[in-house]
Amino acid sequence: MRCGLLGRKLSHSYSPHIHKFLGDYEYALFEKEPEEVESFLRYGNFDAINVTIPYKKTVIPFCNSLSSRAKALGAVNTIVRQRDGSLLGHNTDFYGFEYMLRRSGASVQGKKALILGSGGASVTASAVLQQMGAQVIVISRTGTDNYTNLDRHADASVIVNATPVGMYPNLGQSPVDLTMFPNLACVLDMVYNPARTELLMQAERLNIPNDNGLWMLVAQAKESAEWFTGEKLPDELIPMIHRKLKLQMENIVLIGMPGCGKTTIGRELAKRLDMSYTDTDDEIIKAAGCPIPQIFQERTEAGFRKVETEAIAKVCAGSGMVIATGGGCVTVAENYPHLHQNGQIFWLKRDLSLLPTDGRPLSQAGMLADMYKIREPLYRQFCDHCIDNNGTEDETISAILSVLEGGNAQ
Repeated sequence: MRCGLLGRKLSHSYSPHIHKFLGDYEYALFEKEPEEVESFLRYGNFDAINVTIPYKKTVIPFCNSLSSRAKALGAVNTIVRQRDGSLLGHNTDFYGFEYMLRRSGASVQGKKALILGSGGASVTASAVLQQMGAQVIVISRTGTDNYTNLDRHADASVIVNATPVGMYPNLGQSPVDLTMFPNLACVLDMVYNPARTELLMQAERLNIPNDNGLWMLVAQAKESAEWFTGEKLPDELIPMIHRKLKLQMENIVLIGMPGCGKTTIGRELAKRLDMSYTDTDDEIIKAAGCPIPQIFQERTEAGFRKVETEAIAKVCAGSGMVIATGGGCVTVAENYPHLHQNGQIFWLKRDLSLLPTDGRPLSQAGMLADMYKIREPLYRQFCDHCIDNNGTEDETISAILSVLEGGNAQ
């Protein structure tokens, strides 16, 4: 069976990775310019395809029939070639967002839900929320409800971001300030790269339940596969695929005191997980063109920290890496969102008596205890998980893997 994804720019698509768990069929990427779409749909060598932006409306005139859901939403993201050669268009985004919303546990019946954006994704979110009994308000750049009069909706319980604001590579941007909405019970962002947009990180800081669009991506793919094959698939596939994809996409970030083992553990962990390994100190040396002790000597610690932050921002914009950081990165608050946006942060905790000092400008000053007293609360504040690294290398790596597979840090 010949399946795939139709779109314009698809090099960063995760769909092939998802569909390999969903069925025994070929899944290719079909990158087409607008003027090529009609010919591809009429004569293309496929049995069923997914459709992504910007073609979810473009394909409709070439479908011989539409499912009731595709008609209602005015968008098609799944096309199946029938036995007679005709094309049936369907929309699985509805199922995907419905799954994402139900999984969040948010109670929306009778509650006000703000949808940021008025494009196709917004239409899908609106349809699901209305079906579940929410009072839906769509916020657009113009019109009655827009970003200049958000104060009239301060009583909102749910916010859904259906815009690309905050999506890679335009990191660090947010469509709204969540402090304007004191009654929020849930924030959902359809963006899944980075794992945590600025909107979701603010929700975290405010202790508001939140999630990204990866659940929607996987759930809609599962329903697509059912349309491809004509067979019902178990719902249990969704969390299984989500877990595997999350591990593949997110960075594993190691923090801790100088000499605590970040490099050794990081390299071995990357090898075992078949991930790439990056050390931010190496990136700093490349950027500065000289060794780290020389940077300290010539630019002072403040100058070094500036170069370090730039290196961290650059490295952590990527995904799927094991990243070892410098011991003092936690002393700059600006580094936290860079480290956290696409990764889980592990603090490797090691006894001070076991830490080496050679080649480490600040450690050589002989004040490790004083340094640790300042940094310990910062490590605790930055980290998602604290890992004891006083045992063997295997014990430490096993503890990290346990966390990644759903266990608890040791």
